[in-house]
Amino acid sequence: MTLRTEKDEETGVALVTVDRPEKLNAIDLTTAAELAAAWRAFRYDDGVRAVVLTGAGGRAFCTGIDRSAHVPQPSSPYAIDDPLLTIGPKANDLWKPVIAAVEGMACGGAFYLLGEAEFVVASQEATFFDPHTTYGMVSAYEAIAMAQRMPFGEVARMSLMGTAERVTARRAYETGLVSEVTAPGDAVAAALSAAGVIASYPTEAVQGTVRAVWSAKEAARTQAMAHAPHLIALGNLPPERQSELFRGRGAGGKDGGFRPR
Repeated sequence: MTLRTEKDEETGVALVTVDRPEKLNAIDLTTAAELAAAWRAFRYDDGVRAVVLTGAGGRAFCTGIDRSAHVPQPSSPYAIDDPLLTIGPKANDLWKPVIAAVEGMACGGAFYLLGEAEFVVASQEATFFDPHTTYGMVSAYEAIAMAQRMPFGEVARMSLMGTAERVTARRAYETGLVSEVTAPGDAVAAALSAAGVIASYPTEAVQGTVRAVWSAKEAARTQAMAHAPHLIALGNLPPERQSELFRGRGAGGKDGGFRPR
């Protein structure tokens, strides 16, 4: 299993941990399937009234898709199979509140998860960045997800700067991506505390509020995401060229010379 789920029957809070620390919690096909199954299961579990999502090991919350995962693609340019599209709670019709607790790096496909959480708690040492453009890929779903949380200019900058710049927890708090910054190692505890408060309230009212908040931006998000597959098909470099760029990581300061902001 690459996903750990712990449930506190007393508080009604579940802690979901992506447990691939040796891979910086990158998501392979197994993990993607386990995340989707966990969210669907919570829909039927009345003992769970709020969820905290985090990554194991402290070095990373999640670093997106595992590059070693083989994802077969249809030949049509109008259809792209993206296993990350179904890893979030909202994609699985879960309207119980989910709080993300970020320690270490959160990058790339991590935004599929952060984008479907109600709010984000981060350690002072957390960093956020989007490497897509550096490696010849379009940041579409990720940028759309972050555009629901951050000002336009901040999303554009993070998406376009690639690996050259990492957004600190402090800056993420200033721009609205993060709602609380904690001492190193305390993000999960703070998220569990907030989740416990929320889970103590009548769950029907809480879930209705979650749904109401999301309905305020759902139309724009749905319309934007409809364009994403076509932009990716047109803008991504061929896989072999992407692989060349990944193999060159660290050369010329691409990864080692990033600057925090």
